[in-house]
Amino acid sequence: MRVFVVVCVLLGLALAAPALAQQPADPRGETESLRRDLEQMRQQFERVRQEYEKAMGVMAERLQRIAAQPRAAAAPPAVVQAPAGPAPSPQPSLRDYVTPRPPFSLAERTQGGRLLFDIGVVADFIGNITQRNIDKADAGSFAGRENRFFPREVELQLFGQIDPFARGEVRLEAAEEFEDGERVTEVGLAEAHLTLLTLPFGTQLKAGQMRNRFGLLNERHREALPQPDVPNVLTRFLGEEGLVERGVELTWVPPLPFYLEALVGVFNGDNEEAFGRGSLKTPLATGRLRTFFELGDLGAIQLGASAASGQTEARRRQTFAGYDVKYKLTPEGWRHPLLTLASEGIWSFRRVQEDEEIDSRRRFGWYAYGEVQPWRRWVAGLRYDSTQLLEDPGREWAIEPYLAFMLSDFLRFRLGYKRTERDRRELFSANDASARIADEIFLQATFFLGAHPPHPF
Repeated sequence: MRVFVVVCVLLGLALAAPALAQQPADPRGETESLRRDLEQMRQQFERVRQEYEKAMGVMAERLQRIAAQPRAAAAPPAVVQAPAGPAPSPQPSLRDYVTPRPPFSLAERTQGGRLLFDIGVVADFIGNITQRNIDKADAGSFAGRENRFFPREVELQLFGQIDPFARGEVRLEAAEEFEDGERVTEVGLAEAHLTLLTLPFGTQLKAGQMRNRFGLLNERHREALPQPDVPNVLTRFLGEEGLVERGVELTWVPPLPFYLEALVGVFNGDNEEAFGRGSLKTPLATGRLRTFFELGDLGAIQLGASAASGQTEARRRQTFAGYDVKYKLTPEGWRHPLLTLASEGIWSFRRVQEDEEIDSRRRFGWYAYGEVQPWRRWVAGLRYDSTQLLEDPGREWAIEPYLAFMLSDFLRFRLGYKRTERDRRELFSANDASARIADEIFLQATFFLGAHPPHPF
């Protein structure tokens, strides 16, 4: 703007110069004329300046109005009509699989009927052969099914990832049971639980019906036990089915230099053998600590401690405290352990009423086993049991050698022999037969179809 004004002044002077040159040579008149001309030019310059400032103001105001207006909607893109006929559907991505959706909504996109969760079947059959008196007394390791071949546990397993934050598992089972003097095949819900994987502070929550993580073997399904039968202390203290409860378990692995898993749980207390109150008003509370150490060439060892406390059906306190230890030696380059040693013990503290007084009854039971696997398909082992009875006086001990042959990872056969001795006969006698000493032969056949999760250490 300043340059423009200077140009205008110079142009005015250039136009006025010829006229000034034609004035008469009168110094007084010439001076007066120059003053008038200069005054006119100053006035013209002022008018021009004002006109430019006014024009610039109008332009600035217009620019502000345009900037204040909302943007006009973009014109829709031109639509290109697809050719006639169905367009091919893209293959589902990983995000599609983990996003909740109606059942089988991705079936057409998987091009193979691929299911969106894992399905597995486990079938475990047991054959039991024993003496006639044990059969009459129904006092063998599988009470009421002596001298029979029967399905101990046939399971349909469904498990998979629900979304990035949770996974679910459902198990339906069928088995031959002995109840009220009759053998029946029962079908029911073995487990159904949800695990939330990404809770604060590195915790996980498991909710539903589950096998409780109490001790070394309770959480294992029957086909995953190291021997054909359940150790005596678990059967006497927790029942043949073990501790299977409905509630929640919270797991935490603290940030320590070594591995440590802490677990607490709250459950109904439905186990009839040990608890039986079955109410969250007086819940069954469980807890467990488990640690694991690598010993280099010497193998690995797991140590655990468990506790459970609840009320019996008679509203008396029942508390269990247990230990467990397991050691494995796997030589370098082997795909299976050469040597496995394990032991578990449980103390029982039970409040009972005797002679109109409430007393505390203590019981203890334990087992230990060792097995060797010099070849991949053959396992030989030996287990020893020593257990006091939970409610009645007396104890029993047993020794059980066994041999397993695994034709593949999905088919296994076991042969076992078990000798059990009890320190009294009246608790194991029925139908005019005594089962104080029992000799049993076990035949076990187990196979897996479809997916099967790995067993814990």
